[in-house]
Amino acid sequence: MKGFSIGQVARRAGLRPSAIRYYESAGLLPAPPRLHGWRRYGEDIFTTLAAIDLARHAGFSLAEIRTLLVQRSSRATAGTHWISLTRQKLRDVDALIDRARTMKQLLLRGAKCGCVEIRTCPIVGERVAEMRSGRKPGRLRHESVVPAANR
Repeated sequence: MKGFSIGQVARRAGLRPSAIRYYESAGLLPAPPRLHGWRRYGEDIFTTLAAIDLARHAGFSLAEIRTLLVQRSSRATAGTHWISLTRQKLRDVDALIDRARTMKQLLLRGAKCGCVEIRTCPIVGERVAEMRSGRKPGRLRHESVVPAANR
């Protein structure tokens, strides 16, 4: 029986052998055939590991990747499932980008504010006014704040 040892696969794929064993235990990789107790992998392991790597970098969870890999036996089902998961992941990424933009704007406003006390901070004051009025606090506005030194 030819094939690659777990160490050879790990080196070529830029992984640790423990990662490959973990992927097996998590159901991402099928248990490989063994020769004298040693795992032996065929060339197709690199295709699967590349797919796992790309999916992880695209933000898919291991559970999502597992469902994609399990469904690949039925091309029609796998393709439909892939499109569905990809569209959902794109919505998730868009929401994450919106949140990051809001975070950045809030940090920029805070950096420009120059307040020395929370009670006199206009950013905090906006939220206090919203809370006191009984309104649900709205989305943070992306506007500049006049630094305390210029007030």
